[in-house]
Amino acid sequence: MTPETPALRVTPPGFLAEPGLGALLAALPGARVVGGAVRDALAGLPVADIDIATPATPEQVVAALERAGLRTIPTGLDHGTVTALVDGRGYEITTLRRDVATDGRHAVVAFTDDWRTDAARRDFTLNALSMNRDGGVFDYFGGIADLRAGRVRFVGDPARRIAEDYLRILRFFRFHARYARTPPDAAAARAIQAALPGLSRLSPERVWGELRRILAAPTPCDAVALMATLGVLGAVLPEGADPDRLARMAEAGAPSDPLLRLAALSTSDPDALADRLRLSNAERDRLRALRAAPAPRPEDDDAALRRMLADTPADVLIDRTWLTGGRGEDWAALRARLAALPRPVFPLAGSDVLALGVAPGPRVGELLRSVRQWWLLGGCVADAAACRSRLRIAALDSSLSKTFD
Repeated sequence: MTPETPALRVTPPGFLAEPGLGALLAALPGARVVGGAVRDALAGLPVADIDIATPATPEQVVAALERAGLRTIPTGLDHGTVTALVDGRGYEITTLRRDVATDGRHAVVAFTDDWRTDAARRDFTLNALSMNRDGGVFDYFGGIADLRAGRVRFVGDPARRIAEDYLRILRFFRFHARYARTPPDAAAARAIQAALPGLSRLSPERVWGELRRILAAPTPCDAVALMATLGVLGAVLPEGADPDRLARMAEAGAPSDPLLRLAALSTSDPDALADRLRLSNAERDRLRALRAAPAPRPEDDDAALRRMLADTPADVLIDRTWLTGGRGEDWAALRARLAALPRPVFPLAGSDVLALGVAPGPRVGELLRSVRQWWLLGGCVADAAACRSRLRIAALDSSLSKTFD
């Protein structure tokens, strides 16, 4: 079998019928779809990003697309990438490449017209597939068999692939979480463990980006347990992690929310974790909220739930129930109650205090807090009129107290 002979012919998947993609492939007859789109099409999964490779140089690509009346953006000419805009969608078209030098994160590349050489620089065999417009699949390293077997395997020597880019350690577990049904081969496991110090060369943002993708997988627990076994989890979350708690939460049926799963997995302080992974402010705030108290329980009555809802949104309280590992009908009913209860809003404001003749200052806040505490203890059902009545009593008591003081 020559490199130009497809290893497999399939009925062209639906994404190849997209008019924009069809126009691109018609303008670049030697081009193929590569990587994830081919992998997911063969696996029967939805196809998201569509990347295209071609033996043509970037200048030849631009010229061919301009002749076809298609708009291009030179997004990465030095690395051989041109972006084509068709019907409002962007498609990355990259010239076939070979690595000249690597430093563990970035590569110096040169162009080539050899598909096998380009495929050899990919990370895993299931990502080294390419497909032409007729549904011919080209497979130089056994990626089809690995995909069918549920096996994530490095292209060539695992140690060499990892040394080229240490992010591939985390990418291994990302793909393991989604596609693997078999344990990693011994060579891959040894290479990962030997390369653990290289993880320190990765930026926190890249680490969190891959960890987030791992945790977003439908069933990430086996991959996370394998990360713990091989020492990867301790390297990226050195302050502590509890894969068993993550597994219990997943078994309870919790949603596939990576930040919720991170809150279950990590045992460190939320702010320390946010600093380590350089989470966004919104992610930091949510992580704090998820790990805060209280967490609702099935035995809580509606008054208790309303008190919690007065300070915390229902979605956060529901997520806290997942973090406790709550499962079963009682917990499902509790989550339904939380979702159905309107969030109570304290009906008074500072203007209500000032209307009683109280001078602006700290006493305004003190009186509001006093009445709000009374409102909370009553189950958050007192209306504005009742709260104003309570406010008048509190203001009078406060005035009398100051008089006798």
